[in-house]
Amino acid sequence: MPHLPFNVLFLCTGNSARSILAEGLLKGLGGDRFRAYSAGSTPKGDVHPLALATLLSFSLPGDGYRSKSWDEFAEPDAPKMDFIITVCDNAAGEVCPVWPGHPTTAHWGIADPAAVEGTEDERRKAFQDAARVLKRRIELFLSLPLERLDAMSLQTELRGIGNAEE
Repeated sequence: MPHLPFNVLFLCTGNSARSILAEGLLKGLGGDRFRAYSAGSTPKGDVHPLALATLLSFSLPGDGYRSKSWDEFAEPDAPKMDFIITVCDNAAGEVCPVWPGHPTTAHWGIADPAAVEGTEDERRKAFQDAARVLKRRIELFLSLPLERLDAMSLQTELRGIGNAEE
């Protein structure tokens, strides 16, 4: 897997919160080594405003995101993915499109902050908590010697990161 940048697709069902957070965090933390994307199996069509506010609170851009279908990334002219990471349990259990190039896949389940009901502060905290866990997992991912790991070792490492909390 010795090419740069690596393309990473984060998947969720609605592509409005968790996958958007992961895309924004990897864009901010991954530098020139990575291109980050996100998509959903049944996109909501809108990005959750608290996802964008959370990215801004991490000093990351909060614009340029859109809720889109994972079908866009299964098209022949789509970028070839090196990694596909599901961030919600529903998307992990769905039948995904066939991804060209056999990317390394993993599941990094995160509780849905958009499902939290309560005060504005409680809802903001849910987004902050989800972003902190995703940030920690992305930092672990970025620390891997991707250029030196064989496919089986990489798969094992990437899946193990899905168990990391803050």
